[in-house]
Parts: sequence; C-alpha cells; structure tokens
Amino acid sequence: MTDYRHTATIEMPADDLFRFLREPRNLPRYFPQLSAAEPQGGNAVHVEADVHGEHVEGEAWLKVDEGNRSLRWGAQGPHDYQGELSVEDDSPNACRLTVTLHSVRDADDEEVQRGLEETVAALAHTATADSDVEAAEQQGGWAGH
Repeated sequence: MTDYRHTATIEMPADDLFRFLREPRNLPRYFPQLSAAEPQGGNAVHVEADVHGEHVEGEAWLKVDEGNRSLRWGAQGPHDYQGELSVEDDSPNACRLTVTLHSVRDADDEEVQRGLEETVAALAHTATADSDVEAAEQQGGWAGH
C-alpha cells in the first residue's frame, strides 16, 4: 500500500472548515472527479465519478469523528482506496489540514501527490469562499445593508 500526504494552512477557523468537510454532499465541490455524493444512512455514501473518461457509480463509506475533527473514507474495489483527514487549530482564524491517501493502485507517485495538493488547494478555496458568503449574508449582504 502506498501513502500520500499533504498538510496545508487554511485561513479559516478549524470548526468552520470541519463543518464544511464533514458534509458528504460537499465532496464533488472539491474532488473534481466526483459528480455526486449522497448519504445513504449510517456511514454509507453513494458516489458517482468520471474517471479517465468513464462514468462509475458505487458505494463508499465516510466516518466522522467530531471530537478529533477528523474524517476517514474509502471505497471497496480493486484499488482498496482509503483516506483520512484531520483539522487542527493553528490560530483563532486559521487551521492546519492534513490529508492522507492510501491506495494499492499502481500509479505515478508524482501525479498522485500533485493531484492531492491540487485537491487540498481547491478544498481550501471552496471552503473559504463559502465561509465568506455565509458571513456576508449574516451581516446583511456584501454592501452591509
């Protein structure tokens, strides 16, 4: 099994980032291959993805640990794909996100690592944008009225 890991600092409170990440329906917003992720009850999540030009559907699992602000996920299949992430406080308005992927798939290590780093960057952008919009709406909109 090969492990890939990336840690990034994200400019938002840890609780806010974790609240965004723990929602399965947000997965397609930052995993470019996913087109749908629907909770099915318990830890089960139905996922749809476009991988190398092929549409695939399947069942995955997502385990949320609120107390440790961590997630574990995976999907059964020929590659035994699994991952985990954790969110830790860095300062009142910033946090550290660590994502680790585990796979038995034969792959170009540099390509997988680059994909992981791009996904974390997309995740940070999407989560902070959502947080900004939510804050603006709570304050009466962008114009402050």
